[in-house]
Amino acid sequence: MLRKTLLYLSNQQKVFTFVRRNGLARRMASRFVAGETIEEAMTAVRALNARGITASLDLLGESVHREEEARATAQSYLDLLDRIQSQKLDANVSLKLTAMGLDVSEDLCVANMQMVLDRARDYGSFVRIDMESSAYTERTLHMFEHRLYPSYPKHVGIVLQSYLRRTYADVEMANRLHARVRICKGAYQEPASVAFPDKRDVDEQYIRSMHSLMSDGNYPGIATHDERIIADAKRFAAERKIATDRYEFQMLYGVRRDLQEQLVREGYRMRVYVPFGTQWYPYLMRRLAERPANVAFMTGNVVKEMLRGR
Repeated sequence: MLRKTLLYLSNQQKVFTFVRRNGLARRMASRFVAGETIEEAMTAVRALNARGITASLDLLGESVHREEEARATAQSYLDLLDRIQSQKLDANVSLKLTAMGLDVSEDLCVANMQMVLDRARDYGSFVRIDMESSAYTERTLHMFEHRLYPSYPKHVGIVLQSYLRRTYADVEMANRLHARVRICKGAYQEPASVAFPDKRDVDEQYIRSMHSLMSDGNYPGIATHDERIIADAKRFAAERKIATDRYEFQMLYGVRRDLQEQLVREGYRMRVYVPFGTQWYPYLMRRLAERPANVAFMTGNVVKEMLRGR
């Protein structure tokens, strides 16, 4: 019930408008979102790099319905890649196809993606296409496989979500292409017809997909905060003699920083997904829905703020 409520609230514009004006809410969100500006995002990445952690920057925002907005988003990503290059940061970028104009025109989306990927190729960088709700899964993978990956095989990758019933077949497709994959569990509300409702099934498919990607894939990103799954990845890599430079662990900004640093100390590669931008509210609600413990964390911060104000 809590998860459904939070996912419902993530789509309520009036709630977003109210929350964004609330100083306390903005301070709480800063735990999980690097800020609203590129400058704030760059500061967050420098701090991560200083701790031996790489980053994937994401300008929040999706479901763009006007051409000028999509082109503005593409330009923002060009600026972002320029900043990463000029400041010599260890980071790449993540983006959503709906933010690049997929719902306006597929050709517009491809043109915007080509501009961003050309810049990434010039810099020897990398662009990760985030996965959205299941309504976009087939369109996203089709565009990736047929219109983007063939021209930019070293500079573009995809995200797959283990809660979708189709995902293992998509993992096999990506391995055949030798495409880079980030495997995550998924954070959208989906019907049981397309997604596993039981966490046990989601975890089982995650581990099965992770094993396939580690054995046969191309530098997979193992995106999880689940210590049981992380331990399984370590065990599997040791048994199969898979070197630590053939994969990386990935986590969200502000979540399990202790575990992030522990993995770095142990010699594993760690990348943190760093979201920023004015459209942080829907992202924050999905993160809370994905991990109920985050609700307790934020509630604790509210109490601390109230006590400080006395």
